[in-house]
Amino acid sequence: MSRGHGVPGPAPRRRTRALAALAAVTLALGAGCAVDRGAEQSGPSEGTIGLLLPEAKTARYETTDRPTFVAVVERRCPTCEVLYANAAQDAANQQQQAESMLARGADVLVLDAVDTVAAVSVVAEAQRLGVPVIAYDRFVADANYYVSFDNELIGYLMGEALVGAVEARTEEDPPAEGRPGVLLVQGSPTDPNSAALAAGAHRALDGEDIDVLAEYDTPDWSPDKATEWVEGQLTQYPGRVDGVFAASDGIAGGAIAAMKAAGLDPVPPTTGQDGELAAVQRVISGDQYMTVYKATTQQARTAAELAVRLLRGQDPRATAVIDGVPSLLLAPRAVGPDDVQRVLVDGGVYTVDEICTPYYVEACVDVGLLEAAS
Repeated sequence: MSRGHGVPGPAPRRRTRALAALAAVTLALGAGCAVDRGAEQSGPSEGTIGLLLPEAKTARYETTDRPTFVAVVERRCPTCEVLYANAAQDAANQQQQAESMLARGADVLVLDAVDTVAAVSVVAEAQRLGVPVIAYDRFVADANYYVSFDNELIGYLMGEALVGAVEARTEEDPPAEGRPGVLLVQGSPTDPNSAALAAGAHRALDGEDIDVLAEYDTPDWSPDKATEWVEGQLTQYPGRVDGVFAASDGIAGGAIAAMKAAGLDPVPPTTGQDGELAAVQRVISGDQYMTVYKATTQQARTAAELAVRLLRGQDPRATAVIDGVPSLLLAPRAVGPDDVQRVLVDGGVYTVDEICTPYYVEACVDVGLLEAAS
């Protein structure tokens, strides 16, 4: 991975209006997908921006990324039109959605790819038509820009936290024999972020007195598939699982469900990332050891600002270069029980009321989010 600074992005190349002849093409939709054209425009549009998100199983996409992106575009460019589609984890569907957005006159595409290898053809077609592509959250080769987080750093933060937790656990309760063991439940094999997260985790674990019992690439980041795999590993390694590296909060939820069903109490330390509300509640209750909060609102704002500037023919500067693509990388934050107030509540991510629902009131008191009833 190479990095540079102050690298100007390419100016957008305008297509001919010959594409107008294709405007009748209907935006392709698959099961569970939606299209949002943004607010209705009262005058001529300054341009059109297409936003393509990969799936809805991860809560952030529909609750944070999409509404934030649309709101920023509407504020920065009131006459711009936003085309939106969610691919429901179907790469072929996403390609159809992208092609249809191009046919409808999209001037910029913001693409969070289901399959980053397949998405290269989307980038090539867009650029053939003079449409710049912003790879959002997941790197796509030859995109004009990339907006994301340093995913290897996120994996390292999770791995480092897991090492500390396992060491503390085994000091209190040493394994009956051999070294402590962990499971690595990675993300989807079609998502390059998974490889970066895995690299960070291995960097944290290398040289430590901990055995990696088994490792799994979770198809589609599916919590259900993570549950099934962890159930099998608990049977294969009875009494040997002292911690779990889970590559996302959804996967963490699946792994924790498997361990609870197997009667493990307390649940071995389990990582996560995304800062989902359910995960934060698991963190304060002790079911999940930690999460990594990624300011997805900031990420969506950054992508929206970048898209508007590209639409207007500007040359935004990047903060890094990854595999030749000008990139803007945002900083993640590790969050344990003692960090929830400072990072998430004071940071305006969640309110105490959202976190401290009736089931979690006692846990909220324990970590200082609520005062004990007198």
